[in-house]
Amino acid sequence: MRRLLLSTIAISLLAGCAGPRDEFRNRPLAANPSAFVAAEIAFARLAQEKGQWTAFRETAHPDAAMFVPELVRARDWLKAQADPAEAVKWQPHAVYVSCDGNAAATTGAWQKGAAHGYFTTVWLRDPMKGDMRWVLDHGDALATPRPAPDFIASKQATCGSRPAVPIEAGAEGEDMAVGLSPDQTLSWTSTVRADKSRRVTIRLWDGKDMATVIDDRVAAPKQP
Repeated sequence: MRRLLLSTIAISLLAGCAGPRDEFRNRPLAANPSAFVAAEIAFARLAQEKGQWTAFRETAHPDAAMFVPELVRARDWLKAQADPAEAVKWQPHAVYVSCDGNAAATTGAWQKGAAHGYFTTVWLRDPMKGDMRWVLDHGDALATPRPAPDFIASKQATCGSRPAVPIEAGAEGEDMAVGLSPDQTLSWTSTVRADKSRRVTIRLWDGKDMATVIDDRVAAPKQP
């Protein structure tokens, strides 16, 4: 197993296996799910206005990862990518936010020509500046379009102390990336197998457990 990426925000937390910092223990914070939805919508709009890969480059976190289909460091891969003539369009359908409001995962639908599918994006918010950048992005095509909801669903993690998140070991030949929100109430794990199939899992603290809220599984690419 090769663990390709671990978000820098998670490294210090995992090293000591500590619980959330004291200021996050016993009080809910003013998380703003709509701000992450707005960031996703602005990201999609930027792709239409300035070009698909330009939008990805301009909004990527320094530690951002994406799938091509192997897991890569986004900023390195994006350097060589020219914008396609037609940018993909997408819309968020749901958002899941950490207790402290500094991390979230959005998921929704995309379209490009006759093709359509879904996406999941993990966002990190700079608590000092308020800037939001994506740190993990992935998606896949669907045979049937994902229907648009009447409203964008949102869910926030439960605030309060909890045990540290265990880090699962991947199997031999797998690339695995793990990330945590600063308060450890939202986690994301991605695993790419040798055949390029992958799984992206988002978990949210519900007061008793890290409950799975997104579990995306992408089949291996078809061989030519």
